[in-house]
Amino acid sequence: MGRVGIAMDLGTSGFRGQAIDLGKGNEIISTAITTRHPLPGANVMDHLHFAVEMGVEVSQQIIVSAVNRVIESLRIPTKDVVRLAVCGNPIQLSLFCGMEIRDLAYAGKSKLESLGVVPPQRDANILKAKKIEGLTIPSETEVIIPPAIQHEVGADALAMMVKSGMLERDEVAITTDYGTNAEMALMVQGNILTGSTAAGPALEGQQIKYGLLATPGAISDIINEDNGYRCIILDENMLPEKGDLVDVVTGKVLSSGRKRAQGITGTGVISLVSVGIEAGIIQLPRITTIDAELHLPDGIRFSQKDLLEAGKAIGAVRAGHMTFCEEARIGIEEITTAYMSGASGTYVDAIKAQKIGLIPAGVKRIYQVGNTSLAMARDMVTDTNKVWGLQAIAKRLRQTHCMFAASKVFEKIYVLELSYWTEGMPWEQYVYFLKRYGFSSMSKVERTPEVIRMVQRDIPDLGRLGLKIIPDIGEIREVFFEACRGDKLCVQECPENALSIQQEEGKFKISIDVSKCLGMACRRCEGVCTQGGFDITKLFHYRPKEKVNSKKRIN
Repeated sequence: MGRVGIAMDLGTSGFRGQAIDLGKGNEIISTAITTRHPLPGANVMDHLHFAVEMGVEVSQQIIVSAVNRVIESLRIPTKDVVRLAVCGNPIQLSLFCGMEIRDLAYAGKSKLESLGVVPPQRDANILKAKKIEGLTIPSETEVIIPPAIQHEVGADALAMMVKSGMLERDEVAITTDYGTNAEMALMVQGNILTGSTAAGPALEGQQIKYGLLATPGAISDIINEDNGYRCIILDENMLPEKGDLVDVVTGKVLSSGRKRAQGITGTGVISLVSVGIEAGIIQLPRITTIDAELHLPDGIRFSQKDLLEAGKAIGAVRAGHMTFCEEARIGIEEITTAYMSGASGTYVDAIKAQKIGLIPAGVKRIYQVGNTSLAMARDMVTDTNKVWGLQAIAKRLRQTHCMFAASKVFEKIYVLELSYWTEGMPWEQYVYFLKRYGFSSMSKVERTPEVIRMVQRDIPDLGRLGLKIIPDIGEIREVFFEACRGDKLCVQECPENALSIQQEEGKFKISIDVSKCLGMACRRCEGVCTQGGFDITKLFHYRPKEKVNSKKRIN
């Protein structure tokens, strides 16, 4: 095949990779995506918590194993890989490289000094694959690591700004990657503020009972049509197709569509919340149907608990936008242009997203730009000099980073958002408190902006071999606990069905699917053990039982 490059987006909710034929006009060969992240937990803070408790080595093993799975799924001769570029937030890239991450977990210089932590430089780098423990590509393959801006804002945020074209225009604009770790940037008179808010996984269809990432079979939009609601579903090529027309109150199918649904992605959640509020079947914080659920095709339901998860995510994004405006000393109505990136920014109905607060009310233009993180990784694979251009931009932006976690403005506004979404605070009262705090006011949407869809799907070109989905990215780790009596209480207690028990030669072997585990903040399995012998840390420290026959590194 010749020289092959691999571009990879190490996203907070899953990994996406593409193989590129470097000897044939940089043609895309194939695409592979995972349906979840390989580390335990539902968001970036869970991943960080796991890495702090279990150690970087264990976390790196899990992430690199998943990267190897993606590479294998690209269906290329591994020996031909000469370049790998990865893009993602600082936590994902640090763990991939096996770098110190405690400086990302703890705030304050004195705390880090007491732990003996020396924060590493997260600058651009090109190194050999042999430096990344466990990678199964040739040892001399170039691995391109882009820089971070600050703490939780990394190369994915840089990609969002560069690939959207935001940096090339003279405007008051905001760009947002609508994901679990929602990165955003505000540009005012050539000055740029960057930040990131832990919106949670609801905007990517996770922590929603019937939620999915943007994969085939996911409901990506819901349209009010003929006294019912038409579900739009992603097909095998990640393009929207018509699904059933349903009565969401009863679940009755009014008209059959061409595509069956397997779940609902974050864009579908945003759309459902928007049309539900507009129709009055959602009156925050409640769903007003008899069973307090909305019914979608193929048995998929949306509950009040799902609504609360979505509201917290939407509120975090709007609080970030408002905080930027306070820091820049502008009113939110002065923002004229919005850029939406990521799967949620691609497939969502931008007008519906604006109506519920994910886009400032006064913008005149909305650009939907696709998966910019993967696009930037492709750019670095085809031209390694791109990484040094990112380094220059990152150095400049480090002077104007906004840490939302330490912002009193963000704290106050997010409390108002929680009150609005989860307690039913009236809008008028929300606006009253903004004024009382001395913040700029906020209005409802009064005009319809121009929407420019720059791509039809978040990965525009899937390559000549097409897309492969990896549903089982999690490693299986196993251990015998001497005290285990096989009562399976831990299995029954696990909310994600991540555990199983088998008896072998009179002993009980406990297995865990690492990617399904909710992480170190859960540990319900330990708490329910009647023998007191369950130790989840031992499970994670044992090397995995391989799901596939991984190839050895080629020297």
